[in-house]
Parts: sequence; C-alpha cells; structure tokens
Amino acid sequence: MTARTVDDLFVHSLSDIYSAEKQLTKALPRLARAATNEELSAAFMTHLEETQGQIERIDELVEGAGIRLKRVKCVAMEGLVEEGREQIEEIEKGPVLDVALIAAAQKVEHYEIAAYGSLIALAKQLGQNDAVRLLAETLKEEKATDEKLSLLAEQKVAAEALGK
Repeated sequence: MTARTVDDLFVHSLSDIYSAEKQLTKALPRLARAATNEELSAAFMTHLEETQGQIERIDELVEGAGIRLKRVKCVAMEGLVEEGREQIEEIEKGPVLDVALIAAAQKVEHYEIAAYGSLIALAKQLGQNDAVRLLAETLKEEKATDEKLSLLAEQKVAAEALGK
C-alpha cells in the first residue's frame, strides 16, 4: 500500500474494512452452525444481517463520495476468521466451544470498532460528513454487538460451560 495523502489512507482503510466485512459474511454462518446455545447462534445470524447492511452502507458511501475501492484482502480479518475456524475444529461442540466462539467474535468486533473509529477520524479530517454519518452508524452497531456478546457470555454461556 502506498498512501501519499490522508485521502489515499482513507480509501485504503475503507477498502480493507470492506474486505473484512465480506469475509465476515462467510464466517458468521459457520459460527452459527457451530454454536450449541440457541441465543448465541441467533446472535450470529442477526449480526450476519447487520453485516450485510454495513456492506450496503459502505457501497452507499463509496457511490456518494465518488470513491473507487482498491482490491485488497484484509489480512487481519483473515487471521481472526482462521482462528475461529481452528477453534471449531479443535474444541468439542458444546458450551466450552460456545465460550470460545464468543471470544473469537469479540476479537472481530474489537478489530472492527478500531477500524471504524479510525475511518471516522479520517473522514472528519477530509470533511466527508456523509461518510462520518454512515460510518458512525456502523460503529454503533459494532459496539452494540460486542455488548450483546458480553452479556450472553456473562449471563448464559459461561455458566453452561462451568456446569452451573
């Protein structure tokens, strides 16, 4: 990546998160199938729908701002998805795997929260108010998903894994 300007950096970062979201749309159904807790499985499917909306929001942003995304692969998301895949393969299906899936999903959420926060800061510097609005909407969803996962872990899944 050669970024000479803040605008270049913004386009690259937007292209990267677009790739991340696309990868996530493939990973979330796998997480939902691996989960044994029904609420967790449903949470993954709900987040899949949100992720598809977030991709549409990026498409809207790109079209409105006349941006052309770069063809990049988000290696950070690739690694996070692979880590989740390994856990599915290595941990017996049940409450312990559910805890691991929540942890893996929260790592993804924290990555996305950081990425969208940075994109918002860049968009503000560039005076792209529509982009700020669209990205802030996605950031709010990512934070809400992280919070839902925390509550699910604390109130249900961890207790199941501990046999309580």
